[in-house]
Amino acid sequence: MLIIVSFNFSVNGGILVQNAPSCPEQHGVQAYAHPESCNLFFLCTNGTLTVETCENGLLFDGKGNVHNHCNYNWAVDCGHRKADLTPISSPGCEYQFGIYPDGTECSVHYLKCEYGQPIPNQCEPGLVYDERIHGCNWPDLLLEKCNPEAVVGFKCLTKVPNGSPAARFWPYPRFAVPGDCHRLITCVNGYPRLINCGEGKVLDEATLTCEDPELVPHCANRIRK
Repeated sequence: MLIIVSFNFSVNGGILVQNAPSCPEQHGVQAYAHPESCNLFFLCTNGTLTVETCENGLLFDGKGNVHNHCNYNWAVDCGHRKADLTPISSPGCEYQFGIYPDGTECSVHYLKCEYGQPIPNQCEPGLVYDERIHGCNWPDLLLEKCNPEAVVGFKCLTKVPNGSPAARFWPYPRFAVPGDCHRLITCVNGYPRLINCGEGKVLDEATLTCEDPELVPHCANRIRK
């Protein structure tokens, strides 16, 4: 446990702590929570202890490492530690570091802010940005603003032929994506979701399951690297 007695001058952007116990580890880099402030943390670098400040929009939890051991403020549980959440805003960025929607409409794009600069990012195919989770999500979970059929480019059938591969998965029927060996469409409550087979797998259109490429000859040469 670190008990800080006093600190007074800066070293490499941090505050060198004097009259304090030595770092628990004398080699490598370790970070520890400040007992009072969620914006600060203790950093031990090869036995040298400094007090560091998270950038605007970030807090310390010892888990996330968005930038310099700090995590997005919405992802941190500060407990009894106090947090200063005063924003330093710039166009597109409420805080200097954060993730924000690219507009108010349904969008497959979002902005990732670093030092107040909004960097455009794009969701994986078939997903849209969900401000509630600060990440990408299925469009059928945002029906208030999104049209899943438009996002995925597929309209789910209300009925499928008995005995067909799709019927095997009812009430969540599956469908192949023409010309795509790596994805399939699953209908959930009547809305399409684009699903990835995963690394090293390809879709067998006969069974609508993801298999090893040697079991699907026409996809064997289309493995993603």
